[in-house]
Amino acid sequence: MKTTLTLIFALGIPLLARDPLAQRIGHTDPSKYTRERSHASAGDMACETLLPGDALTTNLDFIHRCQIMPGGGVGHHFHNRCEEMFIIFDGEAEFTIDGRTSVLKGTVGAPCRMGHSHAIYNPSDHPVEFMNINVTAVKGKYDSFDLNDARTNVTDKDPVPVFMTMRLDKELLRTVANYHGGEGTVRYRRALDPTVFQTNWSYVDHLLLPPQTSEGVHRHPGIEEVYYVLNGEGRAQVDDETVEIRKGDAVPVLLNQAHSFTNTGSQDFELMIIGIASQKDVLETMLGTRRSGTE
Repeated sequence: MKTTLTLIFALGIPLLARDPLAQRIGHTDPSKYTRERSHASAGDMACETLLPGDALTTNLDFIHRCQIMPGGGVGHHFHNRCEEMFIIFDGEAEFTIDGRTSVLKGTVGAPCRMGHSHAIYNPSDHPVEFMNINVTAVKGKYDSFDLNDARTNVTDKDPVPVFMTMRLDKELLRTVANYHGGEGTVRYRRALDPTVFQTNWSYVDHLLLPPQTSEGVHRHPGIEEVYYVLNGEGRAQVDDETVEIRKGDAVPVLLNQAHSFTNTGSQDFELMIIGIASQKDVLETMLGTRRSGTE
């Protein structure tokens, strides 16, 4: 029995049956947003849980998809066993890390390591599209410590941020032919690598598939991923399941699942890929599907 369990964990085979892929995909749906205040913020956000922690077996805690209302945001707080990244997709917002504030324009994110304070505030008169990604050091263990500071009246802002940022800028992408054995030439960039994070959060990638191109079939024995559609529409294939997806969808991919993504539309199909490892610094990528009884 011990040998069997060891093999199951090594291969990343799920212990329990999973719902069909179509039911596990998160869909951005503003009609499901609920308004609330976060960590003693001055104003509201409207949010939904796009993917819960149990969408992956690795240490994802949640992905929230929201709008930051005018005068709203997330108040200044710490996590001592979580890492978090706030992302805005449009407009601009005031990001704070460790008490230093800068105005950033979307699409941009600011990763925050464990034990460092962070906040965000929307000073504009219109909502800002927002995502919050949280990864824990221990699966299912979330913590926070609020500073009761909404960061609404910061006058001393750094013109150049003194904290890490992530720009999802098409101009930064490089061309790659037959990516992971796929069709055509795509554009790709690793926006954040494992050195950014202290947890098993491994990377954030930015991938753009022009019409009639694809990312080829591949798998990660030690990494799970979430593919979030920034723009366009296409097809996700995970093992033997195929689902059509579009802007705002989030596709979870479990350990060792063979997966590929194809642009089926007439516009660019743009993706953000969140990678979370089963253990630190595991980065294997294997092309093709799993071969029975071998690696």
